[in-house]
Amino acid sequence: MLINLLADVLLLAGSALLAWAGALALQRLPVFPLTQLVVATPLDQVSRTQIEQTARNALSGNIFTVNLETAQAAFERMPWVRSASLRRHWPDAIELQLEEHRAAAHWTQQEGESRLVSTHGEVFMASTRESLPFFVGPEGSAPRLLTRYREFNDSLAAIGRKQVAVHLSAREAWQLKLDDGVVLELGRDQPKHPLAERLTRFTTHYSAVSSSAKSRLQTIGVVDMRYPNGFALRASKS
Repeated sequence: MLINLLADVLLLAGSALLAWAGALALQRLPVFPLTQLVVATPLDQVSRTQIEQTARNALSGNIFTVNLETAQAAFERMPWVRSASLRRHWPDAIELQLEEHRAAAHWTQQEGESRLVSTHGEVFMASTRESLPFFVGPEGSAPRLLTRYREFNDSLAAIGRKQVAVHLSAREAWQLKLDDGVVLELGRDQPKHPLAERLTRFTTHYSAVSSSAKSRLQTIGVVDMRYPNGFALRASKS
């Protein structure tokens, strides 16, 4: 009986060893090479050439040996790529899905390095010729600038104006530049005098102030809203 049990154990061990050796040999044989890369998502920013260049460096081996984690990291380093996922498709293909960033603004840190801000508030390395507002702020402040930008635009829509630049200083002071050239000094957000209140004050009086300036053949350069109950104007130097 003991001999039979030992024989069964040896048979199982031998079968497992043969299966392992067969799988290893199959992986090392020059069969099932990768011949197709299927891009499963429509793309606006990433070109086919960029994908092919990355694939040549990142996808090596065959359908069994290709390292999908390494390839994923390589594709996610590409400009405009927010995330990447890859799947094996038997017998010779890899399916690639890419999620692209959607640019909301240009991003310039205090040190002057220019990048882009996505619609998720993420800063990423890429370039674009698209007309976008400029965000300037300390490290890590891009999500706050995007949130405020959207809030400010909702308020400015009442007077038909948009922002072309939003600046947040290291002292937490806000400055906007509008599409008519006016610089709006909002200052720091305060519980007693919140930014929304100051911006509402500006939009309420904008039409009258603009008309008054035009009647004197002047152009408004800066509107300082950092006063509790009013504002100050400076004419444009041009």
